[in-house]
Amino acid sequence: MHLGCYHRCRGSAIQYAVLLVVFLLVQTQAGDVGASREIPAHYSRFFRALGHRVRSYRMERKLTQEDMISYGFSVRHWQMVESGRPITLFTLLRICEAFDIAPEQLVEGLARHLRKRKKG
Repeated sequence: MHLGCYHRCRGSAIQYAVLLVVFLLVQTQAGDVGASREIPAHYSRFFRALGHRVRSYRMERKLTQEDMISYGFSVRHWQMVESGRPITLFTLLRICEAFDIAPEQLVEGLARHLRKRKKG
């Protein structure tokens, strides 16, 4: 498998790669061991919106979740992506390659979900 979309869009992909890595970082508390499964609410909103976006791209192309196996994804992994589970940058780039789109196109407009909601 090659990352054709990544190579075609490398300049902007690097810019977004740095941004996406920040999205995936989760603060831990002193004394925590290993990774926590809890992520901040605004990160959860972002990944849910990303999952919806991925699902819409798949459905526009009239592909099933099972069809995504031919792109190197297991059905279970694809279900987790579409359900809004956090994904790695590598997975995001693989999704972009499967749909032949640039990373910035996939995440366009999703930044609004990262804003913390005001309490009160």
